[in-house]
Amino acid sequence: MGLPIKLDFNSSPSTVMHIDLNSCFATIEQQANPLLRDKPVAVAAYDTPNGCIVAPSVQAKKLGIKVGMQVKEGRLLCPDLIVLTPDPDKYRSVHTALKKILSVYTPVVVPKSIDEFVLDFAGTPALKRGLLTIGLEIKDRIKKEVGDYLTVSVGLGPNRFLAKTASNLHKPDGLDEIDKDNFLKIYESLTLTDLTGIARQNATRLNMAGIYTVLDFYHADLRTLRSAFRSIFDYYWFVRLRGWEVDDVDWGVKSYGHSYSLPKFLVKPEELAPILSKLVEKVGFRMRSSNHQAKGIHLGLLFKDHEYWHQGISLDQSVSLSQDIYRIAYRLLSHSPYRLPVRNLAVSCFNLSERNNLQLGLFEDSLKKESLVRAIDDINDRWGNFVITPAIMANTENAVQDRISFGNVRGIL
Repeated sequence: MGLPIKLDFNSSPSTVMHIDLNSCFATIEQQANPLLRDKPVAVAAYDTPNGCIVAPSVQAKKLGIKVGMQVKEGRLLCPDLIVLTPDPDKYRSVHTALKKILSVYTPVVVPKSIDEFVLDFAGTPALKRGLLTIGLEIKDRIKKEVGDYLTVSVGLGPNRFLAKTASNLHKPDGLDEIDKDNFLKIYESLTLTDLTGIARQNATRLNMAGIYTVLDFYHADLRTLRSAFRSIFDYYWFVRLRGWEVDDVDWGVKSYGHSYSLPKFLVKPEELAPILSKLVEKVGFRMRSSNHQAKGIHLGLLFKDHEYWHQGISLDQSVSLSQDIYRIAYRLLSHSPYRLPVRNLAVSCFNLSERNNLQLGLFEDSLKKESLVRAIDDINDRWGNFVITPAIMANTENAVQDRISFGNVRGIL
């Protein structure tokens, strides 16, 4: 099918709602502890000076504290900054409560991350009440039923992209709509990097094609966009900027991975082995819980001097059992040509497929091994915190702690 040369802005009413829990982790901590409210709070991977801040509160953001800063940098800006380590159970509980409320209004509630949801109201009775009315009602219910200190930014639009863009217009606690009546005015007020998916590098590409503003972006024809992106993304942007849906495809999981920032630097593979084992246990458990297996293992090492080494391997047979993944990952670790202090260790499984059959080994009882692993998974799933683990993981209770990813909720709830 040929690409359209001209496409008008979608004139249909808004049917998509994007909901974003403001300063998610920090606000939930403030909700749980009233003494933290209205104070600069930051949730960090570790509360040590080199710990990475993952969620500053609204008050901390106003002081210039940002995601990705080190704790010591945040405290330079705000000596009174209150730093907390993550409490994933709290965040999961709020996520589940939010989803329960949202599911009352439409059956199509898609969690985009731990703190974001997309709701599609097309064809639902609720649409007749008006999404602005529903947005206000949802805000009110969240305060009454989940937490009075929690605020959400709500965006409405005819497609997911514009609903997301609208949710960012007046954070925190905004409620905005982008539609056929106001899109040009809103585009005029935005910069290219205000658009989700347009980072500085993309903006540079667009500048080189003569596109400097969001209005330029909207008015550009496909030929101009193709010169900037040189891929199918030219068409995607051409469509989404005009309010048509192109982002409702679920591309599926491509890999499972975990990483760990070491509180102290380690050098030898045998020193890193217990932490690698725990990373592998978490990866394997998530992968099996989602009924996947992998034909590829990847290991990455970030060293103290910020040098990086990584290596991946493709396998002839799929693996899903943690002991098999560990054996391969440790072999990769041992083959690293560097013996430098390691600050971050990462392992992932890729080239996924569904676990629809069991590979029988010639010299081992694979059925027994599979049954044993399934039983251990069931116990760990019920009681949590890996109550049954390999012996090599002894004394790693505080290492590779439970974490929640902002970008993906699969396998964590």
